[in-house]
Amino acid sequence: MTVLDTRTLNRATLARQLLLDRAGMPVRDAVAHLCGLQAQEPQEPFVGLWSRLRAFDPAALSDLLTKRRLVRTILMRRTVHLLTAEDALAWRARHEAMLRQRVLGVYRRELDGVDLDELLAAGRALMADGEPRTMSELGRAVAGRWPATGPRVLGETLVAALIPMVQLPPRGLWRTKAGVRNALLSSWLGREIDPPAANGSDPVGEALVRRYLAAYGPAASADLRAWCGLAGLPGAVAAVRHELVSFRDERGRELLDLPDAPRPHADTPAPVRFLPAFDNAILGYHDRGRIIDDAHRGLSVAGARVVLVDGRVSATWTVEAGTVVVTPLGRLSRADRDEVAEQGRELAAFLSDHDGHGVRIDD
Repeated sequence: MTVLDTRTLNRATLARQLLLDRAGMPVRDAVAHLCGLQAQEPQEPFVGLWSRLRAFDPAALSDLLTKRRLVRTILMRRTVHLLTAEDALAWRARHEAMLRQRVLGVYRRELDGVDLDELLAAGRALMADGEPRTMSELGRAVAGRWPATGPRVLGETLVAALIPMVQLPPRGLWRTKAGVRNALLSSWLGREIDPPAANGSDPVGEALVRRYLAAYGPAASADLRAWCGLAGLPGAVAAVRHELVSFRDERGRELLDLPDAPRPHADTPAPVRFLPAFDNAILGYHDRGRIIDDAHRGLSVAGARVVLVDGRVSATWTVEAGTVVVTPLGRLSRADRDEVAEQGRELAAFLSDHDGHGVRIDD
């Protein structure tokens, strides 16, 4: 079986994630290809798409949100993701059990004695009037029925696990600060979520396997599980295995992939890219060694914005008074510093829309 070294896997990841060459596809198509963008920080997806798309217009993303073609909802890994409306409706039921298990993993003691189905019914009754509500409002409204639990936990359980919700604009619009107001996903999109398959098959799971490999492969089953948070996908993998090709990584793990997906040569040049906080190009794997060194792995879960140099996490970045400030994690060559500076200036201009904002690379 062919062994793919770390550098080859890196180039495949960059190609699938639209980070090797900026793509000319529409914003909605990019979000669909990427299987959504993690978006708990509302402005971060704009940087993620700026790094991936040619001539990206942030107004196009805002427009798709207000026109209900994209939604912000809690799904993979029980985190907020920016998804196409179609994917949110198709995938939500398949994630239901995982969302419940994860909220119980955090609040099992607090939710002791709370029947989650009763809590779900109470929450749905509140939302039946069609009015958007905050998590706190929902929690306070049902707290009298479960006084020992407390409104914060009840509200989070309803919004993050039990009721398919969407975070309404202006939350997530370009350069807009707004709190979270939640509405029923089905009401916002005018269609009920797709029901689970009734015959024991798993068409959604099989679609997730194919879609994940198109955007993240070659990858192991553990990587797929780390991306979506679903434990019950071995059956889906087995069902589509005949469609796939297999490789090994340098540790001996089996990697699955779509046969015709791009796997560029390891020596393919990789341009500098600035990634937003919690980008799935890093978080979408169990083994993140293809893109980030183990010594820096903690950055990816701490919300650090990172810079890819030669395809790997090599610096962090922030913005101070309109200036992009880059902090290298090690020594950068002169050529790399020049390319980081050039991309940093372009990013500063994108974020500010003003001339004169630049980049500073700290030593």
